[in-house]
Amino acid sequence: MEGAGENASESSSFAPGSEESARDPQVLPLEEELGGCARSLEAVPKKLCGYLSKFGGKGPIRGWKSRWFFYDERKCQLYYSRTAQDANPLDSIDLSSAVFNCKADTEEGIFEIETPSRVITLKAATKQVMLYWLQQLQMKRWEFHNSLPPPPAAPDAALAGNGPTLHLELGQEEAEVEEFLCPVKTPTGLVGEAAALQPFPALQNISLKHLGTEIQNTMHNIRGNKQTQGTGHEPPEEDSPQSGEPQREEPSSAHDPSTPGREPADSPKLAPKSSVTINFVQKAKRPSNTFPFFSEGITRNRAAQEKVAALEQQVLMLTKELKSQKELVKILHKALEAAQQEKRASSAYLAAAEDKDRLELVRHKVRQIAELGWRVEALEQERESLAHTVSLREQQVQELQQHVQLLMDKNHAKQQVICKLSEKVTQDFTHPSDQSPLPPNAADRDFLSQQEKIEHLKDDMEAYRTQNRFLNSEIHQVTKIWRKAAEKEKALLTKCAYLQARNCQVESKYLAGLQRLQEALGDEPSKCSELLRQLIQEALQWEAGEASADSIELSPISEYDEYGFLTVPDYEVEDLKLLAKIQALEVRSHHLLGLEAVDRPLRERWAALDELVPSAELKQLLRAGVPREHRPRVWRWLVHLRVQHLHTPGCYQELLSRGRTHEHPAARQIELDLNRTFPNNKHFTCPTSSFPDKLRRVLLAFSWQNPTIGYCQGLNRLAAIALLVLEEEESAFWCLVAIVETIMPADYYCNTLTASQVDQRVLQDLLSEKLPRLMAHLGQHHVDLSLITFNWFLVVFADSLISNILLQVWDAFLYEGTKVLFRYALAIFKYNEKEILRLQNGLEIYQYLRFFTKTISNSRKLMNIAFNDMNPFRMKQLRQLRIIHRERLEAELQELEQLKAEYLERRTSQGRAVPEGCASEDEGEGEA
Repeated sequence: MEGAGENASESSSFAPGSEESARDPQVLPLEEELGGCARSLEAVPKKLCGYLSKFGGKGPIRGWKSRWFFYDERKCQLYYSRTAQDANPLDSIDLSSAVFNCKADTEEGIFEIETPSRVITLKAATKQVMLYWLQQLQMKRWEFHNSLPPPPAAPDAALAGNGPTLHLELGQEEAEVEEFLCPVKTPTGLVGEAAALQPFPALQNISLKHLGTEIQNTMHNIRGNKQTQGTGHEPPEEDSPQSGEPQREEPSSAHDPSTPGREPADSPKLAPKSSVTINFVQKAKRPSNTFPFFSEGITRNRAAQEKVAALEQQVLMLTKELKSQKELVKILHKALEAAQQEKRASSAYLAAAEDKDRLELVRHKVRQIAELGWRVEALEQERESLAHTVSLREQQVQELQQHVQLLMDKNHAKQQVICKLSEKVTQDFTHPSDQSPLPPNAADRDFLSQQEKIEHLKDDMEAYRTQNRFLNSEIHQVTKIWRKAAEKEKALLTKCAYLQARNCQVESKYLAGLQRLQEALGDEPSKCSELLRQLIQEALQWEAGEASADSIELSPISEYDEYGFLTVPDYEVEDLKLLAKIQALEVRSHHLLGLEAVDRPLRERWAALDELVPSAELKQLLRAGVPREHRPRVWRWLVHLRVQHLHTPGCYQELLSRGRTHEHPAARQIELDLNRTFPNNKHFTCPTSSFPDKLRRVLLAFSWQNPTIGYCQGLNRLAAIALLVLEEEESAFWCLVAIVETIMPADYYCNTLTASQVDQRVLQDLLSEKLPRLMAHLGQHHVDLSLITFNWFLVVFADSLISNILLQVWDAFLYEGTKVLFRYALAIFKYNEKEILRLQNGLEIYQYLRFFTKTISNSRKLMNIAFNDMNPFRMKQLRQLRIIHRERLEAELQELEQLKAEYLERRTSQGRAVPEGCASEDEGEGEA
């Protein structure tokens, strides 16, 4: 506690003005009120302002014009006017998105400020002033981008609390800038408030572009001069507090004989100068002035700076005190542990009932002491070995230092020899012995020109070095600003996606409410039904352009998705159009919500996956879905994995050439099915699209590739999906071959569709096992699911699911095979189980099952049901069920064939006799 008291006394002694405030409590408030006049001028933050030359104008008046520049802290803008006394600025430069540049191959002091809309060329009086402006502008820009938005009602305590943090961040930025370019000292008299006392620019510097502003400033200055002349005859004690500083400077400048163009104090030309100075001082007290450095905010800034310095000092002292207290706590903690251990040993000794136990405790302590002694001896030996190693290292270091010293001496001797040789070469070059000596004047001129060139080259090198350092610092800072802006943009996009998703959810609920009202009202004519019909018509209008014009394009709102499918399903029934719009909004809502949380990490994982190799990780990635930009590459690899034993170079072209010379029997059926392929996809309905021709060639080539199948209804949809993703005919052809000949069972697409029927019976068994309530409900209403699910398996859900879920199913299907179809079929019924159980009529159930797959909008939920909730799902069980049902189906087919044979035999034995009363076809032949 004594240390804490000493630290407290030290912190109190270091606090500024502590002793004075103890003696006089009025000193500190008075110092704050006067703006910290007791502090030195270097401690006051200097304003970034001063005169610079700006290059501008058009035609013959294009050139350099002197302008007064001033930086506004609040807006990160650099204002400029013709003089420092002007009330209104001519224009401003936005520095928040500006880039600074200095060029070494131009006139000294020229630099550029490049904004997205224009480039401003400026010129400072000296190179030092230019570098000062550039560094300060860099720091101001970084301070603006690093500063947090002010709270709604910011108390002084909050501002004081944020002060040290901002100061530390800016200090870190200054340290980083110092790595590239040393900080430039402030040019006295050329920047800051003192630069406002310089002579005004000439009249030819009037801006014709901003003539209205120039007239306003001129009238303002004339009005101010009249006021100062009117008040010039007032008693001096009233004006002395206001213009004391300029009055002290005027006599010295007026009587200075070294200043050209100046006259004595009694000269009549002194009056305008004094009036200008008084006007300048009076404008410093006007709160309505445009430039804030003339306001009374200077004193507040000084007081705030003093507060910040005091708080920083207190923070340092408290940090030291905290460190010392932590060390004291550690020591006390160790002492407490030793005391507790001793207490435990004493209590154990006292608790022992017999002397034998006490003796055993003493022996145990003796053994511990012996072990500690051995450990101490081992540590002592280790310390001695380390000390010996340290001594050896020190000897090596001394030897290396001696070696380095010898090398330095040798290097110094070599440098002296080089210098002597250089002097000798220079003398021989200027006065060669074997040639006739040049005239003295010519030799001197040659030598001076060489020296002058060398000096110019040195200056150019220094200028380029300075330019390089500044540009490196500019690139470093702009890169940091760009990264922060990118992070902010990413956060805003995430927020915008969330808000758009919420908007879609609200709109979906609104449409669902309209649908329920429509069902409740029915066909009863009333005012409410008319209003409801009008609201539904307005909701069904697809206003894509208007919706996308007012918002950020996170998920483009269009009539078709990225693969050409209709975003809103086109239902035949008029009452279902409202339901289609609800589904589209729900799909978009789930997509936007998963954009940052799921899709972006998934894209990053796929981007990091260079080489595709079968693995558990790849299996999980395929189940989660392949991003659109990676899907063609992944599908080509999956297809190649399936058909590499069938693939031969030039096979597809050979099949196409065979189709040109001979017409296949299935060509007519293929032609009929082309127009019925995906009527809701623009690539197959647009007359100018090339996809129908590609699809025709793929199907004809497959019909020649596999004559046992030729063509079966459903193959057109499989090939169309492959074309939409892979876009190449040959890749789509091999994808179709992979599905029909390697993934699906052998007789899946034969005339009898035996394997397809077997899979429907297997699905019935799996549904009874996984969803018994649903199957009992469907059995109660005599619903045959095979009427709905048969087409699911035949075309791999191509007509059933929305495009993004469909392609996600295909991603896993091409890798894992047909068990994915069973998983997703079960998941679809599980997803909609509650809605199906609500229906209590067989006809309603059939109507709902016709389109209920299109109502699935949450792909993540469906995927989790398929691959998690449906577990365990073993391929062995699936094979056994297929074998059992195939045997049953084949037995049924044999029985059916036997019945057909018996019927035909019976008809043949009976003959085709003509019943009585009916005329034979041969009768009356002659009459005709």
